[in-house]
Amino acid sequence: MKENFPKEERLCRRKLIQEIFISGLSISAPPIKMRWFSSSLPKAFPLQVMIAVPKASFHNASDRNLIRRRIRESYRKNRSMLYESLTSTEKQMVLVITYTGRKILPYSEIEEKIILLLQRLKNENEKASG
Repeated sequence: MKENFPKEERLCRRKLIQEIFISGLSISAPPIKMRWFSSSLPKAFPLQVMIAVPKASFHNASDRNLIRRRIRESYRKNRSMLYESLTSTEKQMVLVITYTGRKILPYSEIEEKIILLLQRLKNENEKASG
């Protein structure tokens, strides 16, 4: 599997974003929180992702961008385990990753949290599919 992050894999549709915050499920490993729900997507990718860092927590755009880049990179490198689970069960999923902390963590800690949450999400997907 390629380790790129194409446009088709990014969540941009407002209706899906609203729906995920209304009826989506969530898991958390502070300072990162994931909200998701299973959906049929118009694209061929089994997963669409949005990364959010609140302006209330980090007033400088450069800080928000730094955190967003670290989350995106750790997700990009470690998403293959969730992809395998989704393709084997033939499901599609919408996912929002939110950074809820007040401090900028180093990349290694963010990566640990992302791996933990992706494994939990994989287990939830496998439980739901039977």
